[in-house]
Amino acid sequence: MTAFPVTRLRRLRRTETLRALVRETRLSLDDVVMPLFACPGEGVVRPLAGLDGIAQRSIDELVRECGELAALGVRAVLLFGIPEEKDELGSGAWDANGIVQRALRAVRAEVPGLTLVTDVCLCEYTSHGHCGIVRDGEVANDETVELLARTAASHVEAGADVVAPSDMMDGRVGAIREALPQTPLIAYAAKYASAFYGPFREVAESAPAFGDRRGYQMDPPNVREALRECALDLEEGADALMVKPALPYLDVIRAVRERFDCPVAAYNVSGEYAMVKAAAAAGHLDERAAALESLVAIRRAGADLIFTYWAKDLARWL
Repeated sequence: MTAFPVTRLRRLRRTETLRALVRETRLSLDDVVMPLFACPGEGVVRPLAGLDGIAQRSIDELVRECGELAALGVRAVLLFGIPEEKDELGSGAWDANGIVQRALRAVRAEVPGLTLVTDVCLCEYTSHGHCGIVRDGEVANDETVELLARTAASHVEAGADVVAPSDMMDGRVGAIREALPQTPLIAYAAKYASAFYGPFREVAESAPAFGDRRGYQMDPPNVREALRECALDLEEGADALMVKPALPYLDVIRAVRERFDCPVAAYNVSGEYAMVKAAAAAGHLDERAAALESLVAIRRAGADLIFTYWAKDLARWL
C-alpha cells in the first residue's frame, strides 16, 4: 500500500512573508471611511470618555482632522452634524447654513481631494431624537421622505460627493434619486435596531426622547427581510448597500454580497469599537490586533468598504 505524505498546511504559515504571500483577504486604506462629527464653536474637540477617535469637533478642528486623515492616506470621511438648535421638524438638517453644510464648504476648500460622504437623517436635528416627523407618537414616513430628499440636495449643493440616507424610511432612496440623478448614493439598506449604537448616540446627541426606533429600523433576527430592503433600494436607484452594524451581522453582509452585484458597505459601529477599547484599556487584549482582526472579518464576510472609527489608526498601522 502506498504511504501518502502527511498534508502540511503549516508550511505556508512559517513566516510573516509567507503568510502575506498567500493571504486571501487584505485591508487597504481604499476600503475605509472615517466618521466625523461637526459641532458649533471654535477650537472644540470634545471626545467621548474612553473612546479616542470619537469626538465632536468644531468646523476649524474638523478641517484640521480631515487634513491629517488625507495626509495619512485616508480617502473618505462620513460627516454628521450637531446643530446649535433643534426643533420638531429637524429643520437644521436642510438649512443652507446648517452645521454640515458649513463643514462641507470648509473641508472642500481646504482638503479638496478628500471624498465627502454625508449621513442623511433627521435624528440629530429633531428635538425628540427620532429620524423623522412625529405624528401621534409615530414617525410619519412620507412627510419625512420629502425632508430627507431636501436635506440630501442641500448637502450636495454645499459640496458633498456622496449621500448616505440612514433613516430607514420606505421610499426615501427613490425620492433622493429623483432629486439627485447624478449623485452617488449609499443606502443604509439593512440598518438594524441595535444595542450597539450607544456611544454614537452620545456623541451625536441623537437618542430618542421617547420610545425607540424599532418601528422603522430592522428587527435583529431577520435576514430575508434585509435582502428585500436591499432589493428595493437598488430598484429605487441606490449605487451601494450598507449593512449596519457590522460584526454582529457578518452573516447579513455575506448574504447581501452573494445576492447582489453591487458595492457592499458595512458600518463598524461605536459599540463594536467601544468594546475593544474597553478591553484594551483593562489590559485584556491588544487593541491593534483585535481591531485588525475585526476589520479583516468584515472584509472577509464580503464588505467592499468599511465605515470605521479605526480609519486613522489603520492608516498608521498599515
